[in-house]
Amino acid sequence: MSPGDEQGYRDYQGYGDHPEPGQTRTRLPDPDPYGGAPRRPQRSSSRSLITVVGVVVLLIAAIAFANRGDGDESAGASVKSDHPKAAATAPTGTKPVTTNPGTIPSGFPHTTQGAQSAAANYAVALGSADMFNKPLRDTILQAVMAPSQVAGSEAALDKAYTPAFAKSLGLNDGGTAPKGYTFVSRTSPIGTKVTETTADSATVEVWCSGLLGLAGEKSTNPVTNSWFTITMKLDWVAGDWKIATHSQKEGPAPVPGDDRASSSEEMSKAVDEYGGFTYAR
Repeated sequence: MSPGDEQGYRDYQGYGDHPEPGQTRTRLPDPDPYGGAPRRPQRSSSRSLITVVGVVVLLIAAIAFANRGDGDESAGASVKSDHPKAAATAPTGTKPVTTNPGTIPSGFPHTTQGAQSAAANYAVALGSADMFNKPLRDTILQAVMAPSQVAGSEAALDKAYTPAFAKSLGLNDGGTAPKGYTFVSRTSPIGTKVTETTADSATVEVWCSGLLGLAGEKSTNPVTNSWFTITMKLDWVAGDWKIATHSQKEGPAPVPGDDRASSSEEMSKAVDEYGGFTYAR
């Protein structure tokens, strides 16, 4: 709260310097700064006890309400039947899919929430550092793309992830970082939005923040932040959501803050110590 906001808040609460019309304010003598505060009447202990008990009861009720689950995780098998009633990016409480650490989540439910969860997790995979390594990139594409689109996606991305592109980022030909450096490529979904659905398809937009660069003492490509939106058309194939097509555009981007840029050592340590998430709607 800024000083101006604090003053406004104080005036609103009745602590300002101007009494309401028709009222008279009497100024009492200032307490002796060396003699302690003036004596105040003592409130009854029963009133204090009632207040404390009331606060505890409210806290218990709030915690119980926050932890209450819907109890029905299987409802809504149709794509059109479970649009969230709250804001488009509000969490629903649906549990993430079960997956092993280090693997791309799969087995999303046949719902709009499942499509959004799939799109968010696929955005993370497609924005990872593994995409710069040919064998790992092919593994990712086979996991997230519709089977009919895998071969075409592999060919298209082979033309994009060239040795020249890797070199421009300071990487070796295989997409690995030189000794003493840490390569950073991460995508973090901020929110998702479904723009179109049919019985077995969904178009989902994923608003993302991304990190890309080479962390190291003499790096000429330091880690920078970007904002972009990925649009995915997902098809329901063999019991899961898979990408049929995807595209990317810049923004929406917030106004940059005044945060101090971390050192290369801090950035490398953060990448090594902080793992990613499984995203669910």
